[in-house]
Amino acid sequence: MSVQYKLSIVAAAAVALAACGKKEEAKPAAQGPAVEQLVVKIGHVGPTSGPIAHLGKDNENGARMAIEELNAAGIQLEGRPVKFELLAEDDAADPKQGTAAAQKLIDAKVNGVIGHLNSGTTIPASQLYNAAGIPQISPSATNPKYTRQGFNNVFRMVADDTHLGGTLGKYAVEQLGGKKVAVIDDRTAYGQGVADEFEKGVKAAGGEIVDREFTNDKATDFNAILTKIKAKKPDVVFFGGMDAVAGPMLKQMKQLGINAKFMGGDGICTSELPKLAGDGMADEQVYCAEAGGVEGEQKAAMEKFRADFKAKFGTDVQVYAPYVYDAVHVMVKAMQNANSADPAKYLPALKAISYKGVTGQIEFDEKGDIKNGALTLYTYKGGQRSEIAVIR
Repeated sequence: MSVQYKLSIVAAAAVALAACGKKEEAKPAAQGPAVEQLVVKIGHVGPTSGPIAHLGKDNENGARMAIEELNAAGIQLEGRPVKFELLAEDDAADPKQGTAAAQKLIDAKVNGVIGHLNSGTTIPASQLYNAAGIPQISPSATNPKYTRQGFNNVFRMVADDTHLGGTLGKYAVEQLGGKKVAVIDDRTAYGQGVADEFEKGVKAAGGEIVDREFTNDKATDFNAILTKIKAKKPDVVFFGGMDAVAGPMLKQMKQLGINAKFMGGDGICTSELPKLAGDGMADEQVYCAEAGGVEGEQKAAMEKFRADFKAKFGTDVQVYAPYVYDAVHVMVKAMQNANSADPAKYLPALKAISYKGVTGQIEFDEKGDIKNGALTLYTYKGGQRSEIAVIR
C-alpha cells in the first residue's frame, strides 16, 4: 500500500466522522402559487369644487374612512384577499359634469358607485349606471324621481322630499305659526322638488302661500325677489336650495328688515351655514330638516363616528358623511353575502340587505328607498345646530 493511498483513506475517514456530527440543514417547505389579490373599485361622486365643495368633500371623506377600515379588515371574496380602491370624481353639482363623471367610472369598470350628492346630478347619472348594470347608492339625493324610474340598481340612504318637504310645511304652520308663507327655490331638481313638497305641506296644514319666487344655485343678489316678498309680510320664508345661497340670502333679509322665520331642507342644514350667514342669522330664526337621524342607543354610535371623523380629518361632519360611510359598508356587506364583487351577483344581496350602521338600521324597499326613513328637525343657537326632534 502506497503512502499516497494511505493518506487518502485517512482523509476520507475524517470527512465521514465529521459528517456524523453535523445536522442536516432543513430544506424550505414547498409553497403553492401565491393567491392573487382581488381589486374591487368603488366610485364616489360629489361636488368637490364650486360653492358647495365643503359638502362634497364631507361626503368623500366619509367614503375614504370606510375604505380604509375595510382594507384593514382583511376581507376575502371567492377565496382571494381583497383590496378596495376608491375612485373619487368631482361633479361640481353640475348635471353635465355629473354624467361625464359617471361615464368615467363606468369606463374604469367600477364594481359599484356611492353618489351623487345632489338630485340634479344623481338622476341623470343613474340612467348611465343603470344601462351599465352598476349598483348605485345615493347618500343624500332626496328628489322622489330618483327611485321612481323603474331601475332595479338604485338605492337611497335617506328619506325623500315627499317626507321632508311635507313635514317642514306642516311644522311651519302648526309649530311656527306660519299663517302667511313665501317660498323661494333655486330651480335645481333638489331645490324645486323640496319647495314643491313644502308648499303642499303648508296648504294641507291650512297655511297660505303668499308668494313663490325663483333664483339659481349660483346667485348672490336677492334684493329684487326679497323686496317683493317683504311687501307680502310673510311669517315664514322657505328656501329650496343649498347653504352657499342661503347664507347670503339671510344677510340680505336682515338688511331689508325681513324678520320672518327662515326654513329650508337638508341643503341648508349644515354646520357651515352660520359662517355663510354671518350676522344675518339670529338665534332660533332658522329651521331646517336633515333627511336622516338617529335616536336612543344609536346616538352613541353616531357621536363616536363624529369624534373619529374629526380626529382623522380635522373638521366637523357637515351633514351626510355618516350616510356615505354606511353606504360603502352596506355595498361591501352585500358583496360578502354574495361572495362576489360582480355587480350582477351581489345586486340581489344588496336588495335584501339588513345592516346596522352608524345611521341606524338599513334596509331598502322594492324601489330602493330606505325603510322607515327618519328626519331630524334643527334650529340654530349661538352659531351651532341644535336638534329639536327626530321624526319618522
